[in-house]
Amino acid sequence: MQASRIRQISPFRVVQLLERAKALEAAGHRVVHFEVGEPDFPTAPPIVEAGRAALTAGATRYTESLGLPALRARIAEWYRETAGVAIAPQRVVVTAGASGALLLLSALLLDPGDELLLPEPGYPCNDPFARLVGAVPVAVPVLAEDGFRVDPGQVAAAWTAASRGLLVASQANPTGAVLEPERLTALVHTVRERGGALLLDEIYQGLIYEDIGYRSGLALDDGIYVLNSFSKYFGMTGWRLGWMVLPESQVEPVARLAQNLFISPSSVAQHAALAAFEPAAVAIHEERRAAFARRLVRLCDGLESLGFRIPARPAGAFYVYVDVSRTGIDAMTFCERLLERHHVAVTPGLDFGRRDAERFVRFAFTTGEADIDLGLERIADALADWGAR
Repeated sequence: MQASRIRQISPFRVVQLLERAKALEAAGHRVVHFEVGEPDFPTAPPIVEAGRAALTAGATRYTESLGLPALRARIAEWYRETAGVAIAPQRVVVTAGASGALLLLSALLLDPGDELLLPEPGYPCNDPFARLVGAVPVAVPVLAEDGFRVDPGQVAAAWTAASRGLLVASQANPTGAVLEPERLTALVHTVRERGGALLLDEIYQGLIYEDIGYRSGLALDDGIYVLNSFSKYFGMTGWRLGWMVLPESQVEPVARLAQNLFISPSSVAQHAALAAFEPAAVAIHEERRAAFARRLVRLCDGLESLGFRIPARPAGAFYVYVDVSRTGIDAMTFCERLLERHHVAVTPGLDFGRRDAERFVRFAFTTGEADIDLGLERIADALADWGAR
């Protein structure tokens, strides 16, 4: 027996591709990995040492459901330091990854039958969070010719009597698009005029390569719901720790949800995360951001030299969304052939929605420059094999 919602949840194809890539590696092949959105750098040593110290000190018991008070205060201070925003620590909610935050927000804001607007292409796992509470995800197309950024007019056109909110990312997966301040402000007004909530995914905050004039949407509007994570800029993917910044009136109901659904986030991960903001750790994070910036240029230049079209170079995150239609094959076939015959793993556009999915693939530059060069060489060989050069 299965609930009907299971039939509405699509497989995450990047996971299937990763499993196949690992099988090829087990058979002795060297695979170049452009498919996984996970930094290849290990967690910074100061964070690891703080985690070890927490274990040694016996800090392994439940914490407060909303997170360690010291960590909530340190996150609030981080917004003051980096974005010039004064956030009351009690508005910060520490969560079991950004996914835990999305589940809590879905349960807080959405009733069965309510609609949540989601950009397409976009992060595929946002859709199931809405469905889990009986809500309806509604795709709002983002256009290549507009840099894959959400347009307020399209949001207004998609809004119905059942719409309750818009979930938008800046910087975005899979495109790396960043919302400029004027556009984000217009989106907030568009949603608020209709009585809805704007949920802003900032989990790649810190991984930005262009000056857009602000560091967090909270600097533009204090009433939005912000999601963030220790996974990307801070390099703590497996620690499963994130946070939210909420309007103060919503903290108590979220606390009730968190108490029942999660009890508390990982105690060890929280103690370790306190060290993520220390100068020694931040220096490491910034070195890695600079490495990602170099990789971005190397990968984009290489792909364009092979004749691929990149409608909008990413301004943040660590993804490039690439039009592969020049090969004459669809994106899914491109990914399968490239992996099986040339041992290069990339993610098909179908993972991120149906709009132009047959044309686009996502490259993650979460691998070193030597591997980027090797991947580009293999792609060149593939194009020659396919008669596409």
